[in-house]
Amino acid sequence: MTSESSARQKPFASITSPHDIDHEGAERAVGQLLEALGIDTTDESLQETPQRVARAFAEFLKPRPFRLTTFPNDEGYDELIIARNIRFHSLCEHHLLPFIGVAHVAYLPRDRILGLSKLARLVEMFARSLQVQERMTQQVANWLQDNLQPKGVGVILEAEHMCMALRGVEKPGSTTVTSALLGAVRNDPRTRDEFLRLARDTT
Repeated sequence: MTSESSARQKPFASITSPHDIDHEGAERAVGQLLEALGIDTTDESLQETPQRVARAFAEFLKPRPFRLTTFPNDEGYDELIIARNIRFHSLCEHHLLPFIGVAHVAYLPRDRILGLSKLARLVEMFARSLQVQERMTQQVANWLQDNLQPKGVGVILEAEHMCMALRGVEKPGSTTVTSALLGAVRNDPRTRDEFLRLARDTT
């Protein structure tokens, strides 16, 4: 198996199902972490904090799989279909801190057209995992290419990372932009420019 194939298999293997979560073990671990940091977990206001934190992380890491809904492209539509400003939040796998932003996802259809809500669900599916933004961007693009087989795919993610805003260099408000372009969106200058222009146009 090539490294590219391995990368494409990883997102599905890393998605956590509800049955994989040991809630009691997570609660104990949070309590031990707080105690190791010198926090008195017997304080009345903190007694239920381990349970709350465990439930929150379980929610962050529980994707909602969706059924792929496509329709025949009977009209032969051959222009870009783009969903802009899809809001998402995910957890940085290096510090377990959130990164929050928007995704712009487009494809150039061939024989099938995807239900519009599925683009937002697709972004959410890959966001509900321990992530790095670069990989998530590529995962969304690869999934569309593999499952819809369009003429081209374009994905841009813009996000603010709390691990950069709240610690380290402490630069709140800075954003990271990543992109993945496949097929005609990468190789055809007109289509590439159209996608980048539409993704930037917020009017």
